[in-house]
Amino acid sequence: MQALSERGSANISANSAAFPGLFAPLADDARFYSGAMLSIALLAPLARVAPRRLAWGVLVVCGLLVAALPANAEEPALAAGLVDQVRSLALDKAAAPAAARVEVVVGQLDPRLHLAPCERIEPYLPANVRLWGKSRIGLRCTQGRTAWNVYLPIVVKVWGRALVVPAGATAGSVLAEGDLEESEVDLAEEFTAVFFDRKLVVGRTLAQALRAGQAVRQAHIKSRQWFAAGETVKVVAVGDGFALEGVGQALTNGIEGQPAKVRTENGRVVTGVPTAERRLELTL
Repeated sequence: MQALSERGSANISANSAAFPGLFAPLADDARFYSGAMLSIALLAPLARVAPRRLAWGVLVVCGLLVAALPANAEEPALAAGLVDQVRSLALDKAAAPAAARVEVVVGQLDPRLHLAPCERIEPYLPANVRLWGKSRIGLRCTQGRTAWNVYLPIVVKVWGRALVVPAGATAGSVLAEGDLEESEVDLAEEFTAVFFDRKLVVGRTLAQALRAGQAVRQAHIKSRQWFAAGETVKVVAVGDGFALEGVGQALTNGIEGQPAKVRTENGRVVTGVPTAERRLELTL
Protein backbone atom coordinates (compact mmCIF):
# COMPACT_ATOMS: atom_id res chain seq x y z
CA MET A 1 0.00 0.00 0.00
CA GLN A 2 1.30 3.41 -0.88
CA ALA A 3 1.87 5.75 2.04
CA LEU A 4 -0.52 8.68 2.36
CA SER A 5 2.37 11.15 2.50
CA GLU A 6 3.78 9.77 -0.75
CA ARG A 7 0.42 10.11 -2.50
CA GLY A 8 0.05 13.65 -1.23
CA SER A 9 3.46 14.60 -2.58
CA ALA A 10 2.66 13.14 -5.96
CA ASN A 11 -0.65 15.01 -6.16
CA ILE A 12 0.92 18.31 -5.20
CA SER A 13 3.63 17.85 -7.81
CA ALA A 14 1.09 17.08 -10.48
CA ASN A 15 -1.14 20.01 -9.55
CA SER A 16 1.83 22.32 -9.51
CA ALA A 17 2.51 21.57 -13.14
CA ALA A 18 -1.14 22.08 -14.08
CA PHE A 19 -1.67 25.31 -12.11
CA PRO A 20 1.70 27.10 -11.86
CA GLY A 21 0.01 30.42 -11.14
CA LEU A 22 -1.58 29.03 -7.98
CA PHE A 23 1.31 27.02 -6.57
CA ALA A 24 4.28 29.24 -7.44
CA PRO A 25 3.52 31.70 -4.63
CA LEU A 26 3.46 28.79 -2.14
CA ALA A 27 7.04 27.93 -2.97
CA ASP A 28 8.11 31.52 -2.42
CA ASP A 29 6.28 31.59 0.92
CA ALA A 30 7.95 28.35 1.95
CA ARG A 31 11.38 29.74 1.23
CA PHE A 32 10.60 32.90 3.15
CA TYR A 33 9.20 30.84 6.08
CA SER A 34 12.35 28.71 6.17
CA GLY A 35 14.53 31.80 6.18
CA ALA A 36 12.49 33.30 9.00
CA MET A 37 12.76 30.13 11.11
CA LEU A 38 16.50 30.03 10.53
CA SER A 39 16.84 33.63 11.68
CA ILE A 40 14.82 32.89 14.82
CA ALA A 41 16.96 29.85 15.51
CA LEU A 42 20.06 31.98 15.27
CA LEU A 43 18.54 34.36 17.81
CA ALA A 44 17.89 31.62 20.35
CA PRO A 45 21.35 31.79 21.99
CA LEU A 46 20.81 35.51 22.54
CA ALA A 47 18.12 34.72 25.09
CA ARG A 48 20.89 34.32 27.65
CA VAL A 49 22.40 37.76 26.99
CA ALA A 50 21.31 41.10 28.38
CA PRO A 51 17.77 42.18 27.36
CA ARG A 52 19.06 45.35 25.67
CA ARG A 53 21.41 43.39 23.40
CA LEU A 54 18.64 40.93 22.67
CA ALA A 55 16.33 43.76 21.66
CA TRP A 56 18.93 45.18 19.25
CA GLY A 57 19.40 41.72 17.74
CA VAL A 58 15.67 41.33 17.18
CA LEU A 59 15.46 44.75 15.51
CA VAL A 60 18.30 43.95 13.13
CA VAL A 61 16.86 40.60 12.08
CA CYS A 62 13.36 42.07 11.72
CA GLY A 63 14.81 44.73 9.47
CA LEU A 64 16.42 42.06 7.31
CA LEU A 65 13.16 40.13 7.15
CA VAL A 66 11.20 43.20 6.07
CA ALA A 67 13.76 43.93 3.38
CA ALA A 68 13.40 40.34 2.16
CA LEU A 69 9.62 40.61 1.76
CA PRO A 70 8.49 40.89 -1.88
CA ALA A 71 7.56 44.45 -2.86
CA ASN A 72 3.90 45.20 -3.43
CA ALA A 73 2.93 44.90 -7.05
CA GLU A 74 2.51 48.15 -8.95
CA GLU A 75 -0.92 49.28 -10.05
CA PRO A 76 -1.96 47.27 -13.12
CA ALA A 77 -1.28 48.95 -16.43
CA LEU A 78 -4.15 50.19 -18.55
CA ALA A 79 -5.67 47.61 -20.85
CA ALA A 80 -4.43 47.83 -24.42
CA GLY A 81 -7.94 48.48 -25.72
CA LEU A 82 -8.43 51.39 -23.35
CA VAL A 83 -5.07 52.90 -24.31
CA ASP A 84 -6.11 52.71 -27.96
CA GLN A 85 -9.40 54.47 -27.16
CA VAL A 86 -7.58 57.26 -25.31
CA ARG A 87 -5.11 57.72 -28.15
CA SER A 88 -7.87 57.72 -30.77
CA LEU A 89 -9.86 60.34 -28.86
CA ALA A 90 -6.83 62.59 -28.46
CA LEU A 91 -5.91 62.29 -32.13
CA ASP A 92 -9.47 63.16 -33.14
CA LYS A 93 -9.77 66.18 -30.84
CA ALA A 94 -6.24 67.62 -31.14
CA ALA A 95 -6.25 71.10 -32.71
CA ALA A 96 -3.29 70.70 -35.06
CA PRO A 97 -2.40 72.26 -38.44
CA ALA A 98 -3.55 70.26 -41.44
CA ALA A 99 -0.02 69.33 -42.55
CA ALA A 100 1.20 68.42 -39.06
CA ARG A 101 1.80 64.90 -37.76
CA VAL A 102 0.22 64.27 -34.36
CA GLU A 103 1.64 61.82 -31.84
CA VAL A 104 -0.03 60.93 -28.53
CA VAL A 105 1.97 59.52 -25.61
CA VAL A 106 -0.34 57.93 -23.03
CA GLY A 107 0.87 58.11 -19.43
CA GLN A 108 -0.10 56.12 -16.32
CA LEU A 109 -2.61 56.68 -13.57
CA ASP A 110 -1.41 57.81 -10.18
CA PRO A 111 -0.21 54.58 -8.45
CA ARG A 112 -1.78 55.78 -5.20
CA LEU A 113 -5.24 55.39 -6.70
CA HIS A 114 -7.22 52.30 -5.71
CA LEU A 115 -10.16 52.13 -8.08
CA ALA A 116 -13.13 49.83 -7.70
CA PRO A 117 -13.55 47.16 -10.41
CA CYS A 118 -15.34 48.45 -13.48
CA GLU A 119 -16.83 46.62 -16.45
CA ARG A 120 -16.87 49.65 -18.76
CA ILE A 121 -14.49 52.62 -18.68
CA GLU A 122 -15.27 55.58 -20.93
CA PRO A 123 -12.57 58.08 -22.02
CA TYR A 124 -13.70 61.68 -22.53
CA LEU A 125 -12.24 65.14 -23.09
CA PRO A 126 -12.61 67.32 -19.96
CA ALA A 127 -14.02 70.83 -20.37
CA ASN A 128 -11.54 73.62 -21.16
CA VAL A 129 -8.70 71.15 -21.75
CA ARG A 130 -6.46 71.87 -24.73
CA LEU A 131 -4.84 68.85 -26.33
CA TRP A 132 -1.48 70.49 -26.89
CA GLY A 133 1.72 69.37 -25.15
CA LYS A 134 1.19 68.06 -21.63
CA SER A 135 -2.54 67.48 -21.21
CA ARG A 136 -5.02 64.97 -19.81
CA ILE A 137 -7.94 62.73 -20.74
CA GLY A 138 -10.80 61.88 -18.38
CA LEU A 139 -11.70 58.29 -17.53
CA ARG A 140 -15.02 57.46 -15.91
CA CYS A 141 -16.59 54.19 -14.85
CA THR A 142 -20.01 53.81 -16.48
CA GLN A 143 -20.68 50.18 -15.50
CA GLY A 144 -19.57 49.17 -12.05
CA ARG A 145 -20.56 48.92 -8.41
CA THR A 146 -18.91 52.27 -7.68
CA ALA A 147 -18.92 55.21 -10.10
CA TRP A 148 -15.55 56.93 -10.29
CA ASN A 149 -13.83 59.56 -12.41
CA VAL A 150 -10.09 60.11 -12.82
CA TYR A 151 -7.72 61.98 -15.14
CA LEU A 152 -5.06 60.25 -17.20
CA PRO A 153 -1.97 62.29 -18.17
CA ILE A 154 -1.02 62.36 -21.83
CA VAL A 155 1.43 64.26 -24.02
CA VAL A 156 0.29 65.49 -27.42
CA LYS A 157 3.19 66.10 -29.81
CA VAL A 158 2.48 68.00 -33.02
CA TRP A 159 5.28 67.58 -35.53
CA GLY A 160 5.66 70.23 -38.21
CA ARG A 161 8.32 72.27 -40.01
CA ALA A 162 9.46 75.57 -38.55
CA LEU A 163 12.53 77.79 -38.30
CA VAL A 164 15.23 76.59 -35.90
CA VAL A 165 18.70 77.74 -34.83
CA PRO A 166 20.94 74.73 -35.63
CA ALA A 167 23.96 75.97 -33.64
CA GLY A 168 22.01 77.61 -30.82
CA ALA A 169 22.35 81.28 -29.82
CA THR A 170 22.83 83.38 -26.71
CA ALA A 171 20.38 85.92 -25.30
CA GLY A 172 20.83 89.34 -26.94
CA SER A 173 21.99 87.86 -30.26
CA VAL A 174 20.67 89.40 -33.45
CA LEU A 175 19.53 86.63 -35.78
CA ALA A 176 20.94 86.61 -39.30
CA GLU A 177 19.87 84.66 -42.38
CA GLY A 178 22.69 82.15 -41.88
CA ASP A 179 21.61 81.39 -38.31
CA LEU A 180 18.34 79.82 -39.43
CA GLU A 181 17.18 76.70 -41.19
CA GLU A 182 13.89 74.86 -41.54
CA SER A 183 13.43 71.59 -39.67
CA GLU A 184 10.71 69.35 -38.23
CA VAL A 185 10.03 70.16 -34.57
CA ASP A 186 7.39 69.50 -31.93
CA LEU A 187 5.17 72.55 -32.33
CA ALA A 188 3.41 71.68 -29.07
CA GLU A 189 6.60 71.62 -26.98
CA GLU A 190 5.72 75.16 -25.87
CA PHE A 191 2.50 77.17 -26.04
CA THR A 192 3.91 80.17 -27.93
CA ALA A 193 3.81 80.11 -31.73
CA VAL A 194 6.79 79.24 -33.91
CA PHE A 195 8.05 81.20 -36.92
CA PHE A 196 7.76 80.00 -40.52
CA ASP A 197 8.69 83.21 -42.39
CA ARG A 198 12.36 84.21 -42.30
CA LYS A 199 11.45 87.86 -42.91
CA LEU A 200 9.80 87.97 -39.49
CA VAL A 201 12.91 86.66 -37.74
CA VAL A 202 16.00 88.01 -39.49
CA GLY A 203 17.33 91.09 -37.71
CA ARG A 204 15.41 90.37 -34.52
CA THR A 205 17.04 90.22 -31.08
CA LEU A 206 16.72 87.14 -28.89
CA ALA A 207 15.20 87.67 -25.47
CA GLN A 208 16.61 84.36 -24.23
CA ALA A 209 19.22 81.79 -25.18
CA LEU A 210 18.29 79.00 -27.59
CA ARG A 211 19.78 75.51 -27.51
CA ALA A 212 21.04 73.86 -30.68
CA GLY A 213 18.16 72.89 -32.95
CA GLN A 214 15.52 74.71 -30.89
CA ALA A 215 12.63 76.31 -32.75
CA VAL A 216 12.38 80.09 -32.70
CA ARG A 217 9.15 81.17 -31.04
CA GLN A 218 7.48 84.50 -30.45
CA ALA A 219 8.34 84.38 -26.75
CA HIS A 220 12.05 84.07 -27.66
CA ILE A 221 12.12 87.36 -29.59
CA LYS A 222 12.21 90.81 -28.05
CA SER A 223 9.09 92.77 -28.84
CA ARG A 224 9.50 95.87 -31.03
CA GLN A 225 8.00 99.25 -30.24
CA TRP A 226 6.38 100.59 -33.38
CA PHE A 227 5.38 103.96 -31.96
CA ALA A 228 5.28 105.93 -28.71
CA ALA A 229 2.38 107.62 -26.94
CA GLY A 230 1.70 111.05 -28.44
CA GLU A 231 2.97 110.22 -31.91
CA THR A 232 0.80 110.49 -35.02
CA VAL A 233 0.04 107.06 -36.47
CA LYS A 234 -1.80 105.64 -39.46
CA VAL A 235 -4.97 103.77 -38.53
CA VAL A 236 -6.00 101.00 -40.90
CA ALA A 237 -9.44 99.40 -40.45
CA VAL A 238 -9.62 96.05 -42.26
CA GLY A 239 -12.96 94.46 -43.18
CA ASP A 240 -14.22 91.72 -45.48
CA GLY A 241 -12.74 92.73 -48.82
CA PHE A 242 -12.02 96.37 -47.96
CA ALA A 243 -9.72 98.58 -45.88
CA LEU A 244 -10.16 102.14 -44.56
CA GLU A 245 -7.27 104.40 -43.61
CA GLY A 246 -7.03 107.45 -41.39
CA VAL A 247 -4.71 109.10 -38.88
CA GLY A 248 -4.80 109.55 -35.15
CA GLN A 249 -2.76 110.26 -32.04
CA ALA A 250 -1.39 107.34 -30.03
CA LEU A 251 -2.61 107.28 -26.44
CA THR A 252 -0.37 104.35 -25.47
CA ASN A 253 2.93 102.93 -26.67
CA GLY A 254 2.62 100.64 -29.66
CA ILE A 255 4.35 97.42 -28.56
CA GLU A 256 4.41 94.53 -30.99
CA GLY A 257 1.85 91.87 -30.10
CA GLN A 258 0.07 94.05 -27.53
CA PRO A 259 -3.09 96.13 -27.99
CA ALA A 260 -2.68 99.90 -28.28
CA LYS A 261 -5.13 102.82 -28.18
CA VAL A 262 -5.34 105.68 -30.66
CA ARG A 263 -7.64 108.72 -30.79
CA THR A 264 -8.81 109.34 -34.36
CA GLU A 265 -9.39 112.71 -36.01
CA ASN A 266 -13.08 112.69 -35.07
CA GLY A 267 -12.24 112.11 -31.41
CA ARG A 268 -13.11 108.41 -31.29
CA VAL A 269 -10.78 106.15 -29.31
CA VAL A 270 -10.03 102.84 -31.05
CA THR A 271 -8.00 99.82 -29.96
CA GLY A 272 -5.91 97.85 -32.43
CA VAL A 273 -2.67 95.95 -32.94
CA PRO A 274 0.57 97.73 -33.91
CA THR A 275 1.87 96.02 -37.06
CA ALA A 276 4.58 98.34 -38.42
CA GLU A 277 6.31 101.66 -37.90
CA ARG A 278 3.58 104.15 -36.74
CA ARG A 279 0.83 101.85 -37.99
CA LEU A 280 -2.20 100.47 -36.10
CA GLU A 281 -4.56 97.87 -37.52
CA LEU A 282 -8.05 97.00 -36.30
CA THR A 283 -10.57 94.50 -37.63
CA LEU A 284 -14.13 95.59 -38.35
